Amino acid sequence: MKRYHVTTFGCQMNAHDSERIKGMLEELGLGEAVSQEEADVLVFNTCTIREKPDQRFAAHLGNAKMLKLADPEKVIAVGGCYAEAQRERLFDLYPFVDVAFGPGTIPHLAQWLGAGGEAPRGRFGIADQRQFAGTLPMHRERRFQAWVQVSMGCNSVCSYCIVPSVRGREVSRRPGEILAEVTSLAGEGVREITLLGQNVNSYGRDLGSSFAELLRAVDAIDGIERIRFTSPHPKDFRRDVIAAMAECDAVCEHAHLPLQSGSTRVLKAMRRTYSRERYLRLVDDLRAGIPDLALTTDIIVGFPGETERDFEETLEVVEEVGYDGAFTFVYSPRQGTEAATSRDQVPGHVKKARIERLVDVVQRVALARNGERVGRVEEVLVEGPSRTDPSLLRGRTRRNTTVNFAGTSIPGALVDVRIEGATSTTLRGVELAAVAA
Repeated sequence: MKRYHVTTFGCQMNAHDSERIKGMLEELGLGEAVSQEEADVLVFNTCTIREKPDQRFAAHLGNAKMLKLADPEKVIAVGGCYAEAQRERLFDLYPFVDVAFGPGTIPHLAQWLGAGGEAPRGRFGIADQRQFAGTLPMHRERRFQAWVQVSMGCNSVCSYCIVPSVRGREVSRRPGEILAEVTSLAGEGVREITLLGQNVNSYGRDLGSSFAELLRAVDAIDGIERIRFTSPHPKDFRRDVIAAMAECDAVCEHAHLPLQSGSTRVLKAMRRTYSRERYLRLVDDLRAGIPDLALTTDIIVGFPGETERDFEETLEVVEEVGYDGAFTFVYSPRQGTEAATSRDQVPGHVKKARIERLVDVVQRVALARNGERVGRVEEVLVEGPSRTDPSLLRGRTRRNTTVNFAGTSIPGALVDVRIEGATSTTLRGVELAAVAA
């Protein structure tokens, strides 16, 4: 049996796409290899939203080139946003790559590879139109959790972002298709789903529907006990979605709400279409509607023209909101975006100093937030052994916080855990059933 190996970079949408890619390759008769060295087909599902994933991908492809030299029959396929951005140029950069394909053409990968996993040399896969991957076979990492794609593409015009140009305009998936997939997943034992879209809460506007209606419909499906979604845009986070989050039992008490900058001046330059004040009003509305809500965010430092005062305003928002966690990034120019051509780029040493200061504040605030959970009992969905201590279990609370805890339950179980300690990123505790035993 030939074997495959998939390496995934970037966002949750890519993680979902990779599960579909694996499912398709297995349907072709390939088995999964534990390493690139053991695989006959290497697939790289790429990200290009920032410079760091590009650099990591280049390093992986350097290793793939050596493997290809040792075994010329090895097939190398590159998918995802970087492939879409480069298209045929990718073969000039990496002539040993056999086939490349964008994120909207995954359903055609099997026909490009062929029945035995072979691939034509130097071909960029082009389809007549983008297609949702929801009907494809899927290889899930955990039987009790699943990604569900509700839309593709993005209609926003953020001046730093390349996503609209590589994933296209926003298209919503039909509600009936989504609900049929969720119903099927529930029948397979899935307890937690995450609804995915580049701008998930603008879902349905091209269909005369809304994201709030979708949340309520998914909540009504028997067997689904946790519903998450990512990533929403603050400009589209409306009151009906907040009401649905508060009223639907399965929707978790967590929202990932990208800030990007705490400066209204920088937000305007980013074309984010909201101000600092509007963002903070939204936070107040969310916390009023969902009192135990956890909030996480994305923040970019060093955007062109960002002054020291702009950066300090970002730090102030982090303190005022009290985020439970944040993904922090140094701005990196992306070819084809408006911001990349700005003459007001922030020097590298300034960006480095600012990201270090931001991380310090984020960690301090998150530690305080997690510290408030000590002494409480949290419902935890068991995911498997702890990554740092195999004698412990690892899981997540409804508020999406990782918990490492002593217990005996199997993956997929929902258990009560008494929280006994906290760091800025995790909680520590003991399963109550283990205490009783």
